[in-house]
Amino acid sequence: MELRHLRYFVMLAETLHFARAAERLDIAAPTLTVQIQDLERSLGAQLFARGRRQVALTGAGEVFLVEARAVLARAEQAERAGRRAGRGEVGRVALGYVASAVYGSVMQEQLGRFRTAWPNVQVTAREVPMSELPGLLTHGQLDLGFVRLPLRVPPGQRAHVLFEDVFCMALPGDHRLAAGHTIRPRDLADADFITPEQVAGTHEVARRGGFMARIVASPGSLIAVLMQVSLGAGVAVVPSVLTATVRIPNVVFRPFAGEPITSEVAMIFRSREAAPATQKLIAQFRAVSSRRLTPDWGDSSAPSAVSQRR
Repeated sequence: MELRHLRYFVMLAETLHFARAAERLDIAAPTLTVQIQDLERSLGAQLFARGRRQVALTGAGEVFLVEARAVLARAEQAERAGRRAGRGEVGRVALGYVASAVYGSVMQEQLGRFRTAWPNVQVTAREVPMSELPGLLTHGQLDLGFVRLPLRVPPGQRAHVLFEDVFCMALPGDHRLAAGHTIRPRDLADADFITPEQVAGTHEVARRGGFMARIVASPGSLIAVLMQVSLGAGVAVVPSVLTATVRIPNVVFRPFAGEPITSEVAMIFRSREAAPATQKLIAQFRAVSSRRLTPDWGDSSAPSAVSQRR
């Protein structure tokens, strides 16, 4: 039994006239007769009582009509859903991100726009250790990743930079350098460093200062790093985007003297993405022009908290 058998049956049940039903189906009347006979044979039941001048549904035909209409309705619904999925109007997109990618607000802005434009696409997002993100994309467990460069992007994936910011120093409020307005890298030669996932900023500060960074802890997330700083365990090189969004007691931010130490937040994605919904989201993010976020240090000289102003 095929869907065409059900369509032929329903049309005949609604017209109760072989010639009219065949005309509406755009097939020959003898063909319709053969198809209905095939259907009855496969069911082992007579669906129509055929007289010389009229056709009527049997009891079995009336029961089968209800089910046939339901099946055809489900088939049409499935076809519509498939077409919408093919156009990227429905589906699911799974995102992974490192925490520092969220502080710049680009993700929030773009995902808000996407959800408004495509409300039937389910978008999920979760924080993932940066070292794991490329592998999760490769194995299809995530569709997009948001990372802080530098990061080795494996074959079959590409990166698109969303924004750039600069690194700064996070210090305990009572640190000897907390009272200054800027920090020279060489003044940190004897400091204990607490490092986030992306250690490139720490290594660049040490290179400019001409020393080897003494790393005493690597708790991972930026919040965990700042908590360690607030407890006096050491200092940390962190993205300056935090100055506008995070407030933790006994932590101050200070810019570095000299040429800014820059860092980029990027989206990574599969080069040959097949899912239409994911393709739409990739295209939207790729339309974002990269820009540098410029921190406003405001009243960051106050040692009790991080400034909340940009």
